[in-house]
Amino acid sequence: MSKDYYQVLGVSKTAGQDEIKKAFRKLAHEHHPDKANGNEAKFKEINEAYQVLSNTEKRQQYDQFGQTFNSGQGGFNASGFGGGQGFNWQDFARQSAQGGGGGFSFNGEEFDLGDIFGDLFGGGRRQSRASTRSRAGEDIEIRMDIDFKEAVFGAEKDIVLEKQEICSVCNGQGNEPDSKIITCPECKGTGQVHQTQRTFFGSFAAAIVCPTCLGAGKKPEKFCSKCHGDGRIKNKKEIKISIPAGIDEDQQIKISGAGHVGVKGAHSGDLYVSFKIEKDKNFQRDGYNISSKVEINIVQAALGDKIEVLTVDGPVLLKIPDGTQTGKTFVLKDKGVPILNSYGRRGDHLVEVIVKTPTKISRQGKKLLEELKDEL
Repeated sequence: MSKDYYQVLGVSKTAGQDEIKKAFRKLAHEHHPDKANGNEAKFKEINEAYQVLSNTEKRQQYDQFGQTFNSGQGGFNASGFGGGQGFNWQDFARQSAQGGGGGFSFNGEEFDLGDIFGDLFGGGRRQSRASTRSRAGEDIEIRMDIDFKEAVFGAEKDIVLEKQEICSVCNGQGNEPDSKIITCPECKGTGQVHQTQRTFFGSFAAAIVCPTCLGAGKKPEKFCSKCHGDGRIKNKKEIKISIPAGIDEDQQIKISGAGHVGVKGAHSGDLYVSFKIEKDKNFQRDGYNISSKVEINIVQAALGDKIEVLTVDGPVLLKIPDGTQTGKTFVLKDKGVPILNSYGRRGDHLVEVIVKTPTKISRQGKKLLEELKDEL
């Protein structure tokens, strides 16, 4: 049965080469057999249609004679690789390698395997181009133990980190100071080497970043003896951490540029610090508020009193009105945790009063309580 190549690619009979090429890219990527939802038969059909419609001479013959136009051509077949043997994955792999840099060619046109077969080759040329850039330094994340009051009022701490720093011998360049820069002998200056990958469909040649020069195409004649060409070396470094007043366990601070140093001049990573706050025997924290409990006796509760209450700022006097019941909470305004970035505002300190009932009472005390029994 005759096939409509225009319908296969989803284009009109007046479509230009750019439109045909775009349609082929999209469909080939969608139906590639190596994908989970791929379709080998559909992929072959798409390839067959593109081989004809992307070639001006073959397209003219197809428009005039239909699909049978190639019956007398001798060399052309549906796959476009010649020989009249149909679609062949090994031939396709060789075509791919000839495309260079992870690409493949149809009718002399170059396509990027990173666009259509990225799942198979990991990005083709785009991967190698990205790898030639200097690599930014990695971030560092640490968790620091601090006590309750350090979290409330802030503090400065000195810590020691083991991190990547610029090599002192080569100053980050990766080569011995007297070394010449030469063309990489492994990739011959291209920054890429070809690697054969075996798959279910056969062997494919893919271009990968040269492991010797990391895609630069050049390398030092002698790598640095200390960092072995990386330009960085691990050192212990002391860093001062400024803990902001009011920090909580679910918050994190960032120190820009304090992470691992980048490769060959790339920017350094950042340091992220989170905190584990130690419990305090006197206080509990709820956001920016602080709470505590204080005990009073029944006389203080009945008659009222002024008592000393401990806060994070030190002791303060709290007035207990007469008739205070156990569980009563008093609010000490602005005696809580400083609110981050609020220019001096603070939470409150909540004091819960517990009326303590005596367990041992003297005879005189019992007598006095008996006298007050009817009033209480």
